[in-house]
Amino acid sequence: MAPSWWGRGSGGVSNVGGTPVVVKMENPNWSISEVEAEVAPGSPAGAGKVGRGKNARQITWVLLLKAHRAAGRLTGAAAAALAIASAARRRVAAGRTDSDVAPGENTALRTRFYGCIRVFLVLSLLLLAVEVAAYLQGWHLEAPSLLAVDDLFTASYAGWMRVRLEYLAPPLQFLTNACVVLFLIQSIDRLVLCLGCFWIRLKGIKPVPQAAGKADVEAGADDFPMVLVQIPMCNEREVYQQSIGAVCNLDWPKSNFLVQVLDDSDDATTSALIKEEVEKWQREGVRIIYRHRVIRDGYKAGNLKSAMNCSYVKDYEFVVIFDADFQPQPDFLKRTVPHFKGKDDVGLVQARWSFVNKDENLLTRLQNVNLCFHFEVEQQVNGAFLNFFGFNGTAGVWRIKALEDSGGWMERTTVEDMDIAVRAHLKGWKFLFLNDVECHCELPESYEAYRKQQHRWHSGPMQLFRLCFVDIIKSKIGFWKKCNLIFLFFLLRKLILPFYSFTLFCVILPMTMFVPEAELPAWVVCYIPATMSILNILPAPKAFPFIVPYLLFENTMSVTKFNAMISGLFQLGSAYEWVVTKKSGRSSEGDLIALVEKHSKQQRIGSAPSLDTLTKESNPEKDSKKKHNRIYRKELALSFLLLTAATRSLLSAQGIHFYFLLFQGVSFLVVGLDLIGEQVE
Repeated sequence: MAPSWWGRGSGGVSNVGGTPVVVKMENPNWSISEVEAEVAPGSPAGAGKVGRGKNARQITWVLLLKAHRAAGRLTGAAAAALAIASAARRRVAAGRTDSDVAPGENTALRTRFYGCIRVFLVLSLLLLAVEVAAYLQGWHLEAPSLLAVDDLFTASYAGWMRVRLEYLAPPLQFLTNACVVLFLIQSIDRLVLCLGCFWIRLKGIKPVPQAAGKADVEAGADDFPMVLVQIPMCNEREVYQQSIGAVCNLDWPKSNFLVQVLDDSDDATTSALIKEEVEKWQREGVRIIYRHRVIRDGYKAGNLKSAMNCSYVKDYEFVVIFDADFQPQPDFLKRTVPHFKGKDDVGLVQARWSFVNKDENLLTRLQNVNLCFHFEVEQQVNGAFLNFFGFNGTAGVWRIKALEDSGGWMERTTVEDMDIAVRAHLKGWKFLFLNDVECHCELPESYEAYRKQQHRWHSGPMQLFRLCFVDIIKSKIGFWKKCNLIFLFFLLRKLILPFYSFTLFCVILPMTMFVPEAELPAWVVCYIPATMSILNILPAPKAFPFIVPYLLFENTMSVTKFNAMISGLFQLGSAYEWVVTKKSGRSSEGDLIALVEKHSKQQRIGSAPSLDTLTKESNPEKDSKKKHNRIYRKELALSFLLLTAATRSLLSAQGIHFYFLLFQGVSFLVVGLDLIGEQVE
């Protein structure tokens, strides 16, 4: 039987005027359910309507409850706004902004760039005030020639409309059309890459290796080539143990590989710890050498160049490079080196990266989407169909002869890996990409570290393009390979992509709100970017729920990439900045289990250490340092600019443009206040 509180006459039912209303008190919102009154037999047909008409008190209750619900939502929005304002106040009070730079760092470009955005923001605020006043007067609906010139303001607005129509709209529309064409070309390139990846999967295309030695256990050391393993590092206190340990555990005859730990640290304590770790592995029988440079010329390129000048390098056929946070699997060499056998024209075998902290925070999830597309699609397709791609700087095996034939490592750019790859390609060497061989590494967990990494990755290619353009033209490679290098590899993917991303979505789109005579189609703002984002996220399907944040964040990063591209193209001071990406020293669970097994074999007496103990050993507690966030002025200025343009779009009923500007402005605001990723020390 139904409970009594569902029946008539219960305390929770109002029975005013014959129309009961059930009111459920649910904090903070009240929900209302109206029950139609029953008409007694023999009553007039309109009795119910008459009764309902007398329900003034009921209508009042409904309106009050709806107002309460709306107030609750407004309160939540106000609380969120106050939280953001409080975070901004704390960051301003802390005095930490992106203007706090290292000694000697050139900030002229970023200062001028920020100044231009700030001027643009001030002008947009003034124009917004003018447009609001004109909207209230209804002038936005009339042609400038029809406005009655009653006062100075009316005449000024009519003149502004004529200037917009005759002088501002045509060049803005031309720039818009040009950027749309570039956007479409880049989108077609991305679509072709995705189709190539689909074809590779459909046909099962992948490099086929030959055995490194005999399949039986009796294969001797003579069946394995000599391999040199290099670990360049600089103040890598958080990760040196796990990287050295992973390399020393590679499954390869001990007599046939040598490990070089190339330490560029300027911190004496860190250098001492790294040297002690090397000596520990030397006592265990591993052929490992510690090298420390006092003069750190050329950063990583100079470090590698110095190591390759050692006299014993001539005894080795291949060299493998692992950055300090990379942890190769024990069978890494057995799965990569055999691809060189019988292929004398192969100069590089590149393995894929996988990330131990891809689910750490929103920032690492978005980076994982980007890099999965880079390896799964870009590197794999270019390797399968062109035998060329940009060397990733680590987790790759080089034929030493190819390095020497290409001129060796050079310190002329901040992307020494791309430099050596381009020069080797011009010499006719082929590259292989192994999508099924993975090497664990870390992603930057703070926006500050990611921002500096992206600046180097996007300024270096422009430096390199200036330096090697003439060499590409004069080289003996085929015409189509030259076109691929110049137009696809450099111009389209390294220059045009950051240019139109910033110009189209951060400059042109806000300007079209204040100059509505120039139009940006909705399909450019919404449909094409959404389609490209779906294609980008396909290699990482688990990240599909983050497709909207990914699209917004990529546009947000365009300001950093555009700034870096300009500095590299025109050889400005910031193009030569090199900041080592901050590591956290995370290890995957598989690595820790391998450490357990290793310790259990070494320690026959006593129990093996626990997983928690090894976690503490592999990730030693760092000195307690106060962490902080920064304020990024360019991102904040662009946030206010986009939000101002979103407000202006409401006056013209712009539809999808308003939502894009609103969400993109919020995205810039979140990044500008450093509310994405971890704090930095």
